[in-house]
Amino acid sequence: MSKIKILYTIPNFDTAGSGKVVYDLVRGLDKSKFEVEIACQHGRGSFFKEVEALGVPIHFLETTVAYRPYKSLLPRLRPIIKFFKLNEYDIVHSWHWSSDWTEVLAARLAGVKWLYTKKAMTWGNKHWKIRSFLANYIITINDMMKNYFPNKKNQKLIPIGVDTDYYKPKTIRSNKTSEIFKIVTVANLVPVKGIEVLINALNLMKDDSLKLKVVGDHENEYGKELIKLCRDLKLESQVEFTGKVVDVRPFIEEADLYVIPTIAKGEGFGVALVEAMCIGVPVLGSDVFGINYILKNYPELMFPAGNSEVLKDKLIYFKNMDKSKRVSLGDSLRAYSLKYFSMDGFISEHEKLYKSLL
Repeated sequence: MSKIKILYTIPNFDTAGSGKVVYDLVRGLDKSKFEVEIACQHGRGSFFKEVEALGVPIHFLETTVAYRPYKSLLPRLRPIIKFFKLNEYDIVHSWHWSSDWTEVLAARLAGVKWLYTKKAMTWGNKHWKIRSFLANYIITINDMMKNYFPNKKNQKLIPIGVDTDYYKPKTIRSNKTSEIFKIVTVANLVPVKGIEVLINALNLMKDDSLKLKVVGDHENEYGKELIKLCRDLKLESQVEFTGKVVDVRPFIEEADLYVIPTIAKGEGFGVALVEAMCIGVPVLGSDVFGINYILKNYPELMFPAGNSEVLKDKLIYFKNMDKSKRVSLGDSLRAYSLKYFSMDGFISEHEKLYKSLL
């Protein structure tokens, strides 16, 4: 039996948050059954070197075009259609974040199966509906997303998997209680992440023994606003902005608590949250889509989005909790992650889906 040939399309591996997920898929698929290639716009960013090390063909090209003018759309799509045909792909799996439907149109005209993973809670414009209608299949990553496609039978929930061998607890964990209670949050620092909610909760506590590390690139406008907020609240000594880091594990491992305070509609899927759970660190998350899917069996670990007062009470509760109980909770969260969010399960579900499409 010949291998199934798959092309993963993604804008890049620098700013695209799904780059690590695509990397994991490419690395994890059974090479005796699947032949994999990647199409992206450029090779910038430090992580791209790891992608190159996978040894699969990588094409630098745009697989989308502007919609307008509509009368010239098909001629402008011909190079993409030709690319899909010449490389004889069986499946194109898109990890583009946008509502673009020109790539799926090109794939359909080339006679190639096309699917996409719905990553974020954005919805509403006609282009998303066109994209979803043309797709041969849609993968969702939380249980609320299916409501976006009430008439689409060809959809499946596949939660993003985490490498539980890479994200695991330290070999030795101390049960000694430290005078400093360490909190960490890891995020792409944009306003929907709600980091100010966590900072305000910290301010309400008036407790110098709490320290917060914010892991993520803070050189944008939102990051600068957060730094100013800490300065205005005189929290500079309690809040540290680490900047963007490649390996977040050391920051999570040293923490007593991980907090994800997302606001607005929520997350598609809180990957960093699951990573913290896999490392065995207790977590708190806002009760929004994506996060409440991950923590549905742990309602006590959620708080109303945007509510610093309730979050403050939760922080006090965890700070006063016996260290052995926090360790026990962390062990429970890791076991839960192994059961529902493992990389093996994630890869297996994709392999089954790809086979079913053909």
